[in-house]
Amino acid sequence: MLKIRLQRVGRKHDPSYRVVLTDSRKAAQSGAVIENLGSYNPRSKKGETRLEGEKIKEWITKGAQVSGTVNNLLVEKGIIKGSKINVLPKKKEVEKAKEEAPKKTEQSSGEQPTPVAAEAEKGEAAAPAETPKEEAILAQ
Repeated sequence: MLKIRLQRVGRKHDPSYRVVLTDSRKAAQSGAVIENLGSYNPRSKKGETRLEGEKIKEWITKGAQVSGTVNNLLVEKGIIKGSKINVLPKKKEVEKAKEEAPKKTEQSSGEQPTPVAAEAEKGEAAAPAETPKEEAILAQ
C-alpha cells in the first residue's frame, strides 16, 4: 500500500521533514522513497511548508493513503478539503484513579484478609505432597 507520510531529516534537536510517497511494507526497513512531494520545517517561525499539491492530489486519486499529520498539513494549506484528524492520544482519566485509591486503603484497614491472601492460603492447603519416587527423579 502506498502511503504519503513525513520522513525525518535534519540534525539532533533540530528536525525537519520531507513529505514522501513510500511503500508502507518496505519503507520501514529500507527507507526507500518513491517520490519526494515536499518539505515541512516545524522549527521555523511560520512553520515553513513546501508542498507539491498537484502531485499529492494525483497520488491520492491513485489510492495512496495519507498519514494523520500529513492530512492535517494538507487541510491547513487548502490542498484537500475535510477536517483535521486528532493524532494525539487521548488523555487518561487521572481523577478517577485518584478517587479509587483512597477507597481501597479504607477497605484494607479492616480485619478481613484480602482476596489474594485468602487464595494463597487455599493453594497451600490444596497442594498434594510429593511422593518419594518424584523426589528421586527430581534429584537426578
